[in-house]
Amino acid sequence: MVKNKKTKSVKFRLLLTLLTLITVVMISTIFVVLNDDEYRGKTLDLLEQNGAPIELEIPEEYISVYKDAADKYDIDWHLLAAHHRVETRFSTMDTLVSPVGAEGHMQFMPCTFIGWQHPSCEGLGEGNIPEAELTDPSAIEKYGGYGVDANQDGVADPYHIEDAVYSAANYLSQNGASDGDLERAIFLYNRSDQYVDDVLGYYYEYKEKHP
Repeated sequence: MVKNKKTKSVKFRLLLTLLTLITVVMISTIFVVLNDDEYRGKTLDLLEQNGAPIELEIPEEYISVYKDAADKYDIDWHLLAAHHRVETRFSTMDTLVSPVGAEGHMQFMPCTFIGWQHPSCEGLGEGNIPEAELTDPSAIEKYGGYGVDANQDGVADPYHIEDAVYSAANYLSQNGASDGDLERAIFLYNRSDQYVDDVLGYYYEYKEKHP
């Protein structure tokens, strides 16, 4: 009997050691993947879907862009940071095009960017808009869009960080944020109560961390 107990104890210790090694390998793999830009977005998606949200700090290089855009459109820069976090995890997603056609760093539907008066705009707002027209400031003005040529290079580009952030600031400002109605502005940006909760959660977190 003593021999059997000893054998079971040895087997248990071996099993425990094996499980510990497997856990260490899995954690190491996750950290390696998180540091690989190619896989970062997918890994974050997978972890969040399985109940392990990954908190991302605001990248320092974006803060001045948020602040400049916020000053121009009279909104709080923390709101832009929160939207950027929720929309594309500060542009770390594998692709900056959503399954429904939202584009760029701040995920604008083409019709919202150029304006819903564009003749091809209907439904969800993907439209049938040539890139040269979509990013043309004169076309955006003509069709009543929110796209902004922030860096004054003649192109309002949702894939350019300054243009994208200024466009988001323009949209949020015109839809209530400049008047303090954050919930309305956030909801109109993406009509989801969960989206509103997510953005406001990061907004208040960032206001506390970056006063």
